[in-house]
Order: sequence, then structure tokens, then C-alpha cells
Amino acid sequence: MRFLPLLVLLACGKQIGSYEVEAPTAATASVDQKSALKAEADALWAERGDKAKLQAALVKYEAVYALDAKDRDVAGRLVRGWYFLGDGHETEKDAKLSAWSTSIEWGKKCLAINSEFTALLAKGDEDEASAARAFTKDDVSCIYWTSSALGKWAKLTGLTTTLKHLPTVKAYMTRVGELDATHYYSGPDRYWGVFYAALPSFAGQDLTKSKEFFDKAIAAEPNHFGNRVNFAENWATKTQNKAEFEKALNEVISATPSIPEILPELEAEQRKAKVLLENEGNYFAN
Repeated sequence: MRFLPLLVLLACGKQIGSYEVEAPTAATASVDQKSALKAEADALWAERGDKAKLQAALVKYEAVYALDAKDRDVAGRLVRGWYFLGDGHETEKDAKLSAWSTSIEWGKKCLAINSEFTALLAKGDEDEASAARAFTKDDVSCIYWTSSALGKWAKLTGLTTTLKHLPTVKAYMTRVGELDATHYYSGPDRYWGVFYAALPSFAGQDLTKSKEFFDKAIAAEPNHFGNRVNFAENWATKTQNKAEFEKALNEVISATPSIPEILPELEAEQRKAKVLLENEGNYFAN
């Protein structure tokens, strides 16, 4: 069977949410009431390694957002939190897709706080990729987590959806790199490492470039386990390099997490490393 033309594939992908700041849906609250609610959410967030605590935190953050839809910190926490629910806690495909699609919805609301970006889209002659030039450093966290969720959701949904959203995720992460190249422990380099390995060969897969980005991310942030887990899962499997696969994952499993502020995420990466090793036979030819 021949591949459909790229233009047809791009036209058929799924879309999620819209770029708009919601009007307040809750009764007006005092600054003190909002601060108290946000503090409750933050306390639960600190224990996000517990799935139930993370879910409770997200409910609280949504309540704060209902009071103030222009609070970038709260909107950003919702984008990141729903992403982490899908990436670090859910194991079933449908649950992951649901969490990541919700993350994307919040991401669009978060990015819509940038009025220059939404104004460009409203003109009708700009798309998400070209309008990304309007983002500023204040948008970096929202861009990064939205792009991360969109990439994971699209990949799990299928090739057609991946190709449709390719220009957006590429433009968004490029903008993150321009504004803050080291964001979230060399996040852009880690992202590009995955990106160039995960692409189909006809759409630009480049395993040499992927390795260069992973090497850069690992050198800069050796204690962020996601750099090695993603390297093993994406580059090592695509190149059928079993030795590098095992080495990277065993290093993660045997290490002691040493970045306190992202301890839950590091522990989740260790769980992923163990699952990947346990299922090694699924990735390598005998």
C-alpha cells in the first residue's frame, strides 16, 4: 500500500480545543480567598507523585482558574499537571490520550493569555506555527508543556494526526529554544532528540541529529532521568542498539534522584525505565 500524499494526511488529523481565555465561571472571590485556594492546590501539587493528590490539585487549580482566567501560573500548572497525569501515572492508552488531550485544551487557554498571539490568529491569515513568533518568555512554560502534550497525544493517536500537528509542535518548541534554550532541564534538546527519532523516514527522520540532541541534553542535565529514558526508548530502539538501551535504562534505575523539585517526575522516569527493560524483547529483533 502506498502512502497517501502528505497534504491529504495533514488535512485529516484531529483537532483539540480552541485558543480563548474563558470568562470567569465562579463567583468573585477576594484576593485572600483566591490565595488560600491556590495554596491548597500548591500543597497537593507538592505530593503529585501520588495520583490522587495530583488529581485533587488539578481540581483546586481549575477552581482558581475559574476565578481568574488570566493567571498564567495557574493555567500553566494545569497544562503541566494534566501532561504529567498521562505521562507519569496513567498506563492505559485511552487514559493517556484523555489526560494529554485535556493538557492540550488547557495549553491553548494558557497561550491565549498572550493577546498578540490570539490577535494574529484572529486575522485569519496566520496559523499556529506562524503566530508562534508572538510568544514571549512569559509563555515559555505553557508553550513547552502544550507542545509536549500535543506531541505525545498525536503520536499515540496515529500517523495522520502526527503529521497534521507536526508544523505546530516544531514551531512551538523552536520558539521555546529561542526564548529559553535550557528550559526544564534541557527540555528543548530532549524534545528534539525524540522528535527526529520518532518521525517516519519519509517525513524527516534523522537518527544522527537525534543522537546529537540527546548527547547534548544528557551532558547538560545528567541527573534528569528523562534524557536517558527517552534516548533509550527512541534512539536506541530505532537504531537497534541494545547495548545502549540497557546501559541508559540501568543507569536510571540504579541512580538516586537528586533534583528535589522534580522528584515525582524522576521517580516516574525510573518506573518507565523498568517497564522498558522488562519489555525489551518487544523492541529488538532476536
